[in-house]
Amino acid sequence: MTNNWVDIKNANLIIVQGGNAAEAHPVGFRWVIEAKKNGAKLIVIDPRFNRTAAVADHYVPIRSGSDITFLMGVIHYLLENDKIQHEYVKHYTNASFLINEGFKFEDGLFSGFNQEKRNYDKSTWSYQLDENGNAKRDMTLQNPRCAINLLKEHVSRYTPEMVEQITGVKQKDFLYVCEEIAKTSAPDKTMTHLYALGFTEHSTGTQNIRSMAMIQLLLGNIGMPGGGINALRGHSNVQGTTDFGLLPTSLPGYMRLPTDKDATFEQFINAITPKDIVPNQVNYYHNTSKFFVSTMKAFFGDKATKENSWGYDYVPKTDRLYDPMTQIQMMLDGKMHGWICQGFNALNSLPNKNKTVEAMSKLKYFIVLDPLQTETSEFWKNFGEANNVNSADIQTEVFRLPTTCFAEEDGTIVNSGRWVQWHEKACDQPGESLPDVDIFSMIREEMHNLYKKEGGRGIEQFEAITWNYAVPHSPQAEELAKEINGYALEDLYDTNGNLMYKKGQLLSSFAHLRDDGTTSTGNWIYVGQWTEKGNQTANRDNSDPSGLGVTLGWAFAWPANRRVLYNRASLDINGNPWDKHRQLIKWNGKNWNLHDIADYGAAPPNADVGPFIMSAEGVGRIFSLDKVGDGPFPEHYEPVESPIDTNPLHPNVVANPTVRIYDYDRGFIGTNDKFPYVCSTYRITEHFHSWTAQSALNIIAQPQQFVEIGEALAQEKGIQKGDMVKVSSTRGYLKAVAVVTKRIKALQVDGKTVHQIGVPIHWNMKALNGKGNPGFSPNNITPSWGDANTQAPEYKTFLVNIEKVGA
Repeated sequence: MTNNWVDIKNANLIIVQGGNAAEAHPVGFRWVIEAKKNGAKLIVIDPRFNRTAAVADHYVPIRSGSDITFLMGVIHYLLENDKIQHEYVKHYTNASFLINEGFKFEDGLFSGFNQEKRNYDKSTWSYQLDENGNAKRDMTLQNPRCAINLLKEHVSRYTPEMVEQITGVKQKDFLYVCEEIAKTSAPDKTMTHLYALGFTEHSTGTQNIRSMAMIQLLLGNIGMPGGGINALRGHSNVQGTTDFGLLPTSLPGYMRLPTDKDATFEQFINAITPKDIVPNQVNYYHNTSKFFVSTMKAFFGDKATKENSWGYDYVPKTDRLYDPMTQIQMMLDGKMHGWICQGFNALNSLPNKNKTVEAMSKLKYFIVLDPLQTETSEFWKNFGEANNVNSADIQTEVFRLPTTCFAEEDGTIVNSGRWVQWHEKACDQPGESLPDVDIFSMIREEMHNLYKKEGGRGIEQFEAITWNYAVPHSPQAEELAKEINGYALEDLYDTNGNLMYKKGQLLSSFAHLRDDGTTSTGNWIYVGQWTEKGNQTANRDNSDPSGLGVTLGWAFAWPANRRVLYNRASLDINGNPWDKHRQLIKWNGKNWNLHDIADYGAAPPNADVGPFIMSAEGVGRIFSLDKVGDGPFPEHYEPVESPIDTNPLHPNVVANPTVRIYDYDRGFIGTNDKFPYVCSTYRITEHFHSWTAQSALNIIAQPQQFVEIGEALAQEKGIQKGDMVKVSSTRGYLKAVAVVTKRIKALQVDGKTVHQIGVPIHWNMKALNGKGNPGFSPNNITPSWGDANTQAPEYKTFLVNIEKVGA
């Protein structure tokens, strides 16, 4: 979230597309209701009339997998009708930047596409530079190579007629949404966008999000109260996992992990530090070396020295993307022999369950850390007729290590709004279970003993890791939180010679990190969470002088306790608020702080300095440079399994040409002659992931797996409510009870009738009561390919068949 949950109440318009907040986030959804009480409109765009749509002012049914077409159509409408926030767009986006003459888009492909490697050379996705290496701009926006003029050309194909042809959305519905969105281009109006996995779990997921972010930039809604592009996290600590580098290419704080091409520390830092391309910009990532070196000091302590490049050689270098789907493929190929699953029920989380079982069956050992006895921890069992596993052929040795759940230990949880909140242990854990950190600490201790006894590759790196905890096999949450925050490792002085910190004191700001080895932090964006004043994540003052939901005394929000990112963009270039009734920050002669912590430096108003301080240009990007792998502008591509066989925009390039797909999975691509219906997976309120299928109260609330199908499809297939049906794809099948509903309508797409069905994700192979159809996970039917940037599988749009069967 660029904003936060409470801030939703400040919006004039709320668009929910790619999520179902009332169902999946029922507590946070109260702020949508508060916004409606304040006069806001709620519009839901979704294939299914869901619980959020039930309280919406307007609901728009859409074909799953066509969101980019809808959103590019909105941009076309905004530009054609001059409904943008002109001053914001001119000064706070890269609309005026001149793009490389070599950049072009033709017949579904951007310049630089490599057919053999199925990726792009992005060298033409760049700015024109002057003799000083600065990006050229035309502030009149007249030059045809201005980013905004290239955008106009790009979206010109996304007319209301084309939107209807591809998405199935009626033009009157589409134009109604465009008109409502356009109203928030007024400086004193804002729109917020809420999305979740309905946007991300596509082969174009990253571009789904970028499309809406671009709209928000054109409207001037980024940095504003009631604005932003806001991801609703699926459960309590998803935000924390990404913050701390649990992504396969990340270090804590969203720093890139070195690759085997980054031979030296200097090469690596040079590669990840953005170069100035506009004079006078803040470009806060100039401080990357300070973030990295301070992290190395937390990792390796005294073993990280200037002489050894701060322990750079201790850090692993990646040679590929080791995401879970790559790991599964490596198991199948015999290139990975051991696997540790920590709080990860792979059979109910990863797509194509039969592929996952086949892969895990080739392991030599498998370690499971989980509070529950999961399907994954017993993957060798034949869970029902949908799994044809012969357990006698599996030689994998499985170690099940029972862990605690979050309520059985102290620590922090990070919510969607980046709020780091302390929670205390509610009860003792049962039996022999232990916290995850204790289990890993004991494994580390035993490995250390083995290293000392037997030696082995990697001993130097292993022994360099710091482990300065009072009880080495059981680090406490307080110790870890302070280590993450970071310390002064020497007395620190400011530029005037004044003492800022004594050696050993906790840091209060990431602005005080240094790259000379005198500071440490486990995660630079979390500096300030535990200072010499105490545990800031335990703060519980909910006072709100602003009335805007800016409760700076409640918990800690990264970075720097800031509640709305890029909040300097809520003011014009002279420092005046776009909306005086919703003012977050204000120049007071010394700094910008008022109600929020300013996302800016301490310099007074300067029209030449942009508010987007994490980019080298100081502006938001409607034209992306090198961060997105499948295009600087979003483009509609059909799902890998398409119900219409073509792409009306460019028939020669149907699906995303950079989609992540392994050769193994190409044999599992279904076609619409055999699998004519579009399937999406989703959540319901009564269950939480697959965990609660073993909980009696949840099973009572919603006792068995079901499939939602529209009335027209049910009539066509002779299916009545309560019938048992079989839903099949090329990857497998599941059986469930049919729920025949008005909530899913057939759509007319490119001259064809397209039916969509919905399958909740929650039931699994160990459902408590037997009515959950043990043996049938939704991932029996889901595909393994996915987004070229994030590798997220295409769970939300794939092809199936459905037929009535016996019980």
